[in-house]
Amino acid sequence: PFLRFRPAVVSKVIHQVLVEHLQNQTYDPEKASKVTADITETIKNKLKELELSRYKYIVNVTLGENRGEAARVGCRCMWDADTDNVAQDIFTNDSLFCVAVAFGVYYY
Repeated sequence: PFLRFRPAVVSKVIHQVLVEHLQNQTYDPEKASKVTADITETIKNKLKELELSRYKYIVNVTLGENRGEAARVGCRCMWDADTDNVAQDIFTNDSLFCVAVAFGVYYY
């Protein structure tokens, strides 16, 4: 059976990963690159566990220091609206913010 990329399910996966990795963390610019790489890889691996055949994943994680200022993260895609989709979650604490976005692109 054809299982679709469902944003609600994927958002929960992303949220769980962000909480696991960041809940008790403070922002450290020396570690930010490794932390984002670890989160990205974990999300990608968790998405593979969903076994959505023929989907390829693109995962983008943005991590920054929470100084009470605004930040905007945006993207644009050209895709098949019938099969492709996107999910995201945002994590913040007193020290940091993290935006994680996962794209599910169906491979024909």
